[in-house]
Amino acid sequence: MVQLTFYGAAETVTGSKYLLEAGGAKVLFDCGLFQGEKELRIKNWGPLEFKPGTVDAVVLTHAHIDHIGFFPRFVKLGFRGRAWCTPATEDLADIILYDSAHNQENDAEYANRKGFTKHKPALPLYDGRDVERALRLLKPTDREEWFNPAGHIWCRYHDAGHLLGSSMIEVEVRNGKHSEEPPLRILFSGDVGRYDAPLYHDPAPPPECDYLICESTYGNREHPTVDVLDELAAAVHAALERGGMMLFAAFAVGRAQQLIYLLQVLTARKEIPELPIYLDSPMAIDASRIYAAHAAEQDLSEAKIAALSAKLAARQVHLARTVEDSKRVNDLEGPGVIISSSGMMTGGRILHHLRHRLPDARNTIMLGGFMAAGTRGRLLQSGAKSLRIHNYNVPVRAAVVEVSGLSGHAGHSELLRWLSPLPAPRRAFLTHGEKEAATALAEELHATRGWNTVVPRLGQTFELETPHESAAKSA
Repeated sequence: MVQLTFYGAAETVTGSKYLLEAGGAKVLFDCGLFQGEKELRIKNWGPLEFKPGTVDAVVLTHAHIDHIGFFPRFVKLGFRGRAWCTPATEDLADIILYDSAHNQENDAEYANRKGFTKHKPALPLYDGRDVERALRLLKPTDREEWFNPAGHIWCRYHDAGHLLGSSMIEVEVRNGKHSEEPPLRILFSGDVGRYDAPLYHDPAPPPECDYLICESTYGNREHPTVDVLDELAAAVHAALERGGMMLFAAFAVGRAQQLIYLLQVLTARKEIPELPIYLDSPMAIDASRIYAAHAAEQDLSEAKIAALSAKLAARQVHLARTVEDSKRVNDLEGPGVIISSSGMMTGGRILHHLRHRLPDARNTIMLGGFMAAGTRGRLLQSGAKSLRIHNYNVPVRAAVVEVSGLSGHAGHSELLRWLSPLPAPRRAFLTHGEKEAATALAEELHATRGWNTVVPRLGQTFELETPHESAAKSA
């Protein structure tokens, strides 16, 4: 019997966790952190519905926090197996998970010092020691090579085009006793990237499968067709007219590097003036070096990737590593660009910049990509007049501008384009999308292609028929 249970990213975008059980083996695909609404975030603290110590292995799609951010906690709760990932994911996980622990420790300390926590004392979900133990369990493997995480479960990575190292996972549950029987084939899409996106290759075509687990972040929405460089240039010129600073809430891994690259391209073309850029994220600074070390994974020449890394030392790019550096950035007047994480404004240094910049109508807050429900980013997208930050209600007077071309997720038509060569699976599970988006894509695939689709609920388990079981039923 083969079973698949959805412990995360079901009717929501975050907390990706899928447990596959086959022949006594248990493999968890992704180990992500829940973000956004409180009812989801508290799940990070609650007991799991299964024991981490009984899981044989973890297989990770990529290094974004909603896919790997729970892993140190998972290890803390008893997991002792190996966690498979691509080499670039291993490198990025080192800085992302330490940064996550550092931010949690800082936020807890700040809340305790300022006295605005309901918990006495406030504690981090995990700390640096937990991250150190977790990183020792990572086992990197190259794309296009089969590996065996546990039992009869075999896996192979293919480029998903979403982030450095990001991959879809092709899975075969092989019958060891009767190797001549065809395997059960499962495909986990991970996060599907965009076509013709800066820095990344297009997502690889999906291999045929019996069961598909497909993301649906933009399952009911399109990205604007405007060129991202034109969109960014227009946003910069509008911000310059206001006269203040531009604050980009950017994921430190991926979007920060894209922004620096695109701003430099626009400057070189003389489409925008040369502006001071303040990269206020130690993680983004370190991640940029990792991008340069993995030039072959990116859709640019090695010379351009090296140039991207070198541009961090350019005269107009200022790196804010320390807290003191970050505080000095807050004292600056425009025009200029501040790039700070986190991308959905859930924590970290961006909150201090928001408290300082939001009340001033001269400033511009730039949003790029998807913002989960319950995050400050979503509230700003929705036109909120104030944000609750560090126990203060901060008025929103700054302009809020979306640069949607920076999104790393495939839009609705791009998802359909990616799925177009795939023969109908026996069942397609639509995950990693809010309920409306996942349901819309599921209904469209059923209506237009005749696919058997379902939007699973959190904690829901499905039995997956092997080809042998299916043939026996038909007979």
